[in-house]
Amino acid sequence: MVARITLVSPAVNAALRQVRFDDAPLDESAARRVRASAGALPPHDGVLTAPSERCRGTAEALALDAAVAPELRDLDVRRWRGRSLDEVAQEAPEAVALWLADPAAAPHDGESVQDLVGRVGGWLESWPGYDGRILAVAEPAVIRAALVHALGVPAQTFWRLDVAPLTVTELSGRSERWNVRCGRPLAAPE
Repeated sequence: MVARITLVSPAVNAALRQVRFDDAPLDESAARRVRASAGALPPHDGVLTAPSERCRGTAEALALDAAVAPELRDLDVRRWRGRSLDEVAQEAPEAVALWLADPAAAPHDGESVQDLVGRVGGWLESWPGYDGRILAVAEPAVIRAALVHALGVPAQTFWRLDVAPLTVTELSGRSERWNVRCGRPLAAPE
């Protein structure tokens, strides 16, 4: 059997605009853009969402009845939570540089990028054998981690992958053999 997993990145919210290690609900203009895109969703049999407000809000605006999947939670940056990248970089530039250069580093005392890739890879490998299509609204970092795992590329590649808001990344395959289609905008049908 072939697993088919579609990952949808959430809409932009205040935390993403400010490059802040935080979560916030969608504002009304973002929710409106999401609702306009609901008709562009690919077919699916099951729906999951990351536990963050932005992902749950995106799923809700897409009119999806999504189960919360803790495995899809964002990268845990423990001590940096609530702060912007600029604030942290001004206070601890060496820590930020290390974090961006070494996927095993966790200067925030949370989860390293390497740990995130392992967690998401474990989740991804749990689906082969599932006979259906899963759609999941997931954090951009989680989607990047899924791509790193699926493609079998080094964890250093994580920061070189860009996941734009409201885009679709499709994974199909089986254990340790994935095909990827990424970056399709989730746009209203014309």
